[in-house]
Amino acid sequence: MTDLEELDLSNNCLKNISGGLGSLTHLTRLNVSNNKLKALPAEIGSLKRLRQLDCTSNLLEEVPTSMAGMDSLEQLYLRQNKLTFLPELPDCRILKELHVGNNQINTLGPQHLSHLSCLNILELRDNKLKSLPDEIALLKGLERLDLTNNDLSSLPNSLANLPNLKSLQLEGNPLRGIRRDLLSKGTQELLKYLRGRIQVPEAKSEQGEAPGVTAMTMPSDSLVNTHAIATLKTLEYSDKQAPVIPDAVFNAVGGSPITSVNFSKNQLIDVPLRIVELKDSLCDFNLGFNKITTISLNLCMLLKLTHLDLRNNLLVSLPDELEAMTRLQSIILSFNRFKTFPDVLYRIPTLETILISTNQIGSIDPLQLIKLTKLSTLDLKNNDLLQIPPALGNCESLRSLNLEGNPFRNPRAAILAKGTNAILEYLRSRIPT
Repeated sequence: MTDLEELDLSNNCLKNISGGLGSLTHLTRLNVSNNKLKALPAEIGSLKRLRQLDCTSNLLEEVPTSMAGMDSLEQLYLRQNKLTFLPELPDCRILKELHVGNNQINTLGPQHLSHLSCLNILELRDNKLKSLPDEIALLKGLERLDLTNNDLSSLPNSLANLPNLKSLQLEGNPLRGIRRDLLSKGTQELLKYLRGRIQVPEAKSEQGEAPGVTAMTMPSDSLVNTHAIATLKTLEYSDKQAPVIPDAVFNAVGGSPITSVNFSKNQLIDVPLRIVELKDSLCDFNLGFNKITTISLNLCMLLKLTHLDLRNNLLVSLPDELEAMTRLQSIILSFNRFKTFPDVLYRIPTLETILISTNQIGSIDPLQLIKLTKLSTLDLKNNDLLQIPPALGNCESLRSLNLEGNPFRNPRAAILAKGTNAILEYLRSRIPT
């Protein structure tokens, strides 16, 4: 079968794979997820045309060094294995996505990062990382970095030098020296803070004096950060307590392709109408900590949006038109006034993260949630759930499920304390047979 291009061996009980796999030199996609593999054959390195490799949910403790030569690889999934370090892939120079969540990775060194300059997504959630090296700044193409649920106590200032980073997820880490309110402000605020901690020598004039504000400083420069617009593709107007976003903020964009917008911590009661001007490039939109009561349809026109933050508003529902966002990966709806789980979320199959804690939600539909096959994080803590349906245990894609602070009796606190896998296993045991 040497002409085979796609091979799916997932969801079986395979304990090993023959080295003959290396003969399938035309393979572009290989899926061996949800098996019992403890190792991959060294011959896998012969698959020079392979673009996507999915080894999720196996028993791998390492990957063969021969994989380093798979120079066509673009997506590598190693979630939920037993890896203790990141694989070194020096020749995988076009790798765009590396998913290694739910492993036992405790160290990350320069040798693991130096050849990943094209990486867009690095998912390291639910590991045991205690620190990040300064060399993380080598990942110039990185757009999303997920470090949820690790043991990080600090962050390197070099993170601020990642020019394309739009989403940095840090929940569940014992971070010190960074205020919690700063973490809640979102990625761009955190990067701005880290940027401020970098010691940069002040430029001096010929007389040896540092330049200051001159008569040529334009008033509009103080309204928005034009440098961030031009170099970071970021539009920021946050923490102003403004009832509306001034037209001058949008005018400052001047046709630049903005990928990230932060309008958090204002007094907005609706989504700014002019946001549609950025619909061709906007990926990350933060409207947290406002007074928004309803979502207008202009938000639903942002079809390239991947991350949406609406925490700490006055929302009770979401429009059905939101399902047009076919690229949306994460949505934050915590601290609103939802009494029911928004039905439209069940119809956005690209969702990986739903944070909807501290609302008044009374029930969820597990049969609809199962359709969200990419959903890995679901936070429902501090709601009004009186019971947890056993069928929720069949949502096998979930890696992080938070149910604390609800009035249900089962699962009991002892089960919740054991973590997501224990909760799902308990729920599955209660499904009638």
